Amino acid sequence: MKTDCDILISGGGLNGPTLALALAQAGLRVTVVDATPPRARAHQGFDGRAYALAVASQRLLKGLGLWGQLAPEAQPMMDVKASDGHAGDGAAPFFLHFDSREMDQSPVGWMLEDRYLSRALQDAMEAQPLVTVIAGTSVIAQEVSQGHVTATLSDGQCLTARLLVGADGRKSGVAERAGITREGWDYGQTALVAAIAHEKPHHGIAQQFFMPTGPLAILPLTGNRSSIVWSETRENAQTLDGLSDGDFLGLLRPRFGDFLGQISLAGPRFSYPLNLTLAKSYVAARIALVGDAAHGVHPIAGQGLNLGLRDVAALAQVLVDAYRRGDDIGALNVLEDYQSWRRFDSTSLALGMDTVNKLFSNHNPLLKLGRQMGMGLVQALPGLRRGFMTQAAGLGGPLPRLLKGEPL
Repeated sequence: MKTDCDILISGGGLNGPTLALALAQAGLRVTVVDATPPRARAHQGFDGRAYALAVASQRLLKGLGLWGQLAPEAQPMMDVKASDGHAGDGAAPFFLHFDSREMDQSPVGWMLEDRYLSRALQDAMEAQPLVTVIAGTSVIAQEVSQGHVTATLSDGQCLTARLLVGADGRKSGVAERAGITREGWDYGQTALVAAIAHEKPHHGIAQQFFMPTGPLAILPLTGNRSSIVWSETRENAQTLDGLSDGDFLGLLRPRFGDFLGQISLAGPRFSYPLNLTLAKSYVAARIALVGDAAHGVHPIAGQGLNLGLRDVAALAQVLVDAYRRGDDIGALNVLEDYQSWRRFDSTSLALGMDTVNKLFSNHNPLLKLGRQMGMGLVQALPGLRRGFMTQAAGLGGPLPRLLKGEPL
């Protein structure tokens, strides 16, 4: 039957639009349903939210023609330093240092504010004739039939497509309605996120301090600014959330340390409860999941968006290759190729971050000694260290063409 589009994507955050652009550039008709009002994402101002983009993610954005306008707003990360203990106590005896000079790629990654990436994606979708954006509404029902799927929107519209993609977050309605169950657990932690202005330059160095109540990441932004992701116990975070900006900074400073001089808030504060949630399947009949809809992970290594973009690159390649062969892009055997490509990688990385968080977020002196010795061992072995860097850059394993900087 004739469908309204080839692929219908539920979710207009970052993964959904990126997938839409990749598919449209290969000739597929895509509709994106975004619950946010029209152009709201494109007009947002500075709010401190930012993402750590891995090398592979930067290649994808470059391949889609977006990096040219994003590069001037992106802060290169030249080094990543990780240590155990409290930020204000100085360097621990054993620590990790990932240096960009050890990799063929330089820098090791980029920090990019949400406002710039969201705006670039919105503008690109508007300029792409094969992408239709329906904003201010959401998918509330779906029905799979022979050869197509029908989605009902909250504004009463019904749309048909050969495939429905859930890019609608950790509480994915697309996944739930498809009967895809989830497993996972709550961390009992909350991430406090804010932008900090500081007196001294950061020199493009990202810092990760592992503290007993949760990690503190200090990630460089353009200028003398950094993004912090401060994970605390749920109880502590609730108290911190209720403080004035001045009192919040008073508690942050001893953890932050003085290596960047005086600090002040450079934007609003946000908080997010942390949990692990993994979909038991990434696909169903005429359904595929990407990003947080498939796997919601701990932000300890800043890999959430990068994992989602790996999904996007893999799914786009599987669908485009099937389309060019003349196959049914919504057929389950096609979608299972995507799942077999992505599920092991994303699940193993999610569980790896879960293990690291549990290993470091405690006061156990024996575990502290073990993890410091482990960091010292990795630091002393260049080959092992470069292996970790390759994985963090998203360059390990069989890569989709987009993540290698190749066209679809």
